[in-house]
Amino acid sequence: MPDPAAPDRAPARPARTRAAAVAAAVLTVGAGLGLRAVAAGDMAKYGGDALYTVLLLTLVVAAAPRLSPARAAAIALATSWAVEFLQIGPVPAALSRHSTLARLVLGSTFNAPDLAWYAVGAAAGSMVHSALLRRPRAAPAAWRAGNS
Repeated sequence: MPDPAAPDRAPARPARTRAAAVAAAVLTVGAGLGLRAVAAGDMAKYGGDALYTVLLLTLVVAAAPRLSPARAAAIALATSWAVEFLQIGPVPAALSRHSTLARLVLGSTFNAPDLAWYAVGAAAGSMVHSALLRRPRAAPAAWRAGNS
């Protein structure tokens, strides 16, 4: 039986976890847009790369809330890397010329340093997810009322 105190335990309430993950996805998109608005150059580019993987992690958790933080991060990182390696071919660039959405999701050109920044995003997202799972949960109201 898994240790309930383990930092990567599956959440007990998948509906609550899913809702939190969707909220985190919205906040992550906001952070990415905010970063683009206030920063330029490498800060905006590589910060955006890390946030791209954090966004994917939040979407993975929303789709599969019982995954451990490490597994969710691994899936997000693998997806980020797959999209980056897809950029070696001509398809993402061609799609990006015709669609802003394709440019945002697929990018257009391969850039090896992006791979490291995706890993930074996966690690940061996994740490936050693990910390949230470790937070002590409040006791049920009935228990608190009877033991005050």
